[in-house]
Amino acid sequence: MVARRTGGTPSPWRNWAGNVTARPTRVVAPTSTAEVVDAVRSAVDAGLPVKAVGTGHSFTATAATDGLLIRPERLTGVHALDTAAGTVTVAAGTSLKRLNATLAAHGLSLANMGDIMEQTAAGATSTGTHGTGRASASLSAQLTALELVTAGGEVLHCSATENPDVFASARVGLGALGVVTALTFAVEPEFLLTAREEPMTFDQVTEDFEQLVTENEHFEFYWFPHTGNCLTKRNNRSAGPLAPAGRISAWVEDELLSNGLFQAACAVGRAVPATIPGIAQVSSRALSARTYTDIPYKVFTSPRRVRFVECEYALPRAAAIEALRELRAMVERTGARVSFPVEVRTAPADDIPLSTASGRDTAYLAVHMYRGTPHEAYFSAAERIMTAHGGRPHWGKLHSRDAEYLAGVYPRFAEFTALRDRLDPHRTFGNAYLRRVLGD
Repeated sequence: MVARRTGGTPSPWRNWAGNVTARPTRVVAPTSTAEVVDAVRSAVDAGLPVKAVGTGHSFTATAATDGLLIRPERLTGVHALDTAAGTVTVAAGTSLKRLNATLAAHGLSLANMGDIMEQTAAGATSTGTHGTGRASASLSAQLTALELVTAGGEVLHCSATENPDVFASARVGLGALGVVTALTFAVEPEFLLTAREEPMTFDQVTEDFEQLVTENEHFEFYWFPHTGNCLTKRNNRSAGPLAPAGRISAWVEDELLSNGLFQAACAVGRAVPATIPGIAQVSSRALSARTYTDIPYKVFTSPRRVRFVECEYALPRAAAIEALRELRAMVERTGARVSFPVEVRTAPADDIPLSTASGRDTAYLAVHMYRGTPHEAYFSAAERIMTAHGGRPHWGKLHSRDAEYLAGVYPRFAEFTALRDRLDPHRTFGNAYLRRVLGD
């Protein structure tokens, strides 16, 4: 069977936020690893670079190419589910939404995840997507095996015991090592999480941050710029009973306030920036305390319908609150008008060379701007604060760092680039973004 190829001149590809556009020469939508191999070999013969895309939830040009674009929508499905071993293997283009629904139908769950379910499994892991957790790490750290198609058309099966050096790095591979075609995740029997969402003052949450992280399995908070108000979220395992958020209250909180009215407020703020501080005061008080208990993915994830651009940095956890206070002071000092809350999450250290949590306990500070709002000055000022603390930018979110800087904050950076030199010496999987962050 041959991968489906678009006819004529392919349409431009755009990411979710609309800030990245790619104009590939050729587009294919394979259904199998064999078809990916054929597509890669054909592109190499034609002298075309190759990139695989997911659903475009990265804000950087990680997957952009003017060569061959491999689309994910037909490379989907669950290949194997081993309850005894506690693993599930899926095709790379499988959405996290489909993966979680399948696991739930079999009484299984991932240990942790971020808040967006539309991403593909390969897209989420390749860019280091994470949630928040005291001891449970990113999706990439939950991988036990993966399948990779190299520039030479070879299929590598990678795990801790088979091609372990490739497995170590390819879990967060940025698409620089090859095309990931299948992934195996560790899973566990489904459990319940009790979610406790509660407003808290900026002073209180920053003063008690370490205690809140230590006492809760999953803790995060949002600070609303121009205010002293935060919304905290604490998710902990529960014996039950199941008590989902009420349909009406969930719609009010998740759809009306967090999406509908928030979208309208952002649009007003974009048109009239002077209104943003006043809107922030109202918005930060609109969300009320609530508690509910549900299966994990229904607690970890939430709808994201308001489109934005984002910059996020991973800091040593001990530096997070100092950096956040500096960010607040910067907003007040510069007169920046910021309609989106600042998100703070945590992750334990892991052993993946280019994971943002590689080798250190980590806290993440994420700044956002509503799509279409000038963001450059705010993001640049935030980056100056983050880099002063040894911050590592999220691979899929906007930043201005280059290979020289990144080599200084990732102790195993050279290990990754040496593997890249071996697997892709001619940079079949390269593009402008990877040249900047990894070097030539």
